Amino acid sequence: MFGMEFYVDPSRCIGCQSCLKACEECDTHRGISMINFDFVDRRETIATAAFVCWHCENPTCAQACPADAIKKYEDGIVGSSLKPRCIGCSNCVLACPFGIPKLIPAAEQMMKCDMCYDRTSAGKRPMCATVCPSQALAYVTPETIAATRREKPVNTFQFGKQQIKTKVYMMAPAEVTEIAIDVADYIWEAENEMVPQAF
Repeated sequence: MFGMEFYVDPSRCIGCQSCLKACEECDTHRGISMINFDFVDRRETIATAAFVCWHCENPTCAQACPADAIKKYEDGIVGSSLKPRCIGCSNCVLACPFGIPKLIPAAEQMMKCDMCYDRTSAGKRPMCATVCPSQALAYVTPETIAATRREKPVNTFQFGKQQIKTKVYMMAPAEVTEIAIDVADYIWEAENEMVPQAF
């Protein structure tokens, strides 16, 4: 829509959390931030990362919804659940490989980043992208990214044997064609596990 695409570059995140505050101001979020913000390895580094919904081509959150409450719009954006339909079952939360949807208990509804649809559908940038000082979250044209970044935008993710294509791009080294995420890579091997010491 309007020739703009959303780009996420975790290496540029400085942890200021301005995106969280800006997201709360989006009219469709009712004061709740839909940004997923995390500390990468809090014990070892101060590195942080802010993520939005990846807006999958085939959203598993929508496929897992028994109430048909999650819709993908014609422009590829996947919206939050529709309040009259959402039954708060959390299937979408469990189905998302990126861990994006949030069940908001007070609203009894699943909510997630809808890329500030009230703004992007009118040609404006999402709230988070308007305030990010390091451009870790950017909503610009592909030509702008190509002219200003050494990294390459990638929107193909490999989760084990499952390949997922997304509307949102992640900036990666130029030689990377897809981002492989294997849970087994993050599980301690038996020899690395801490063994209790006898005293």
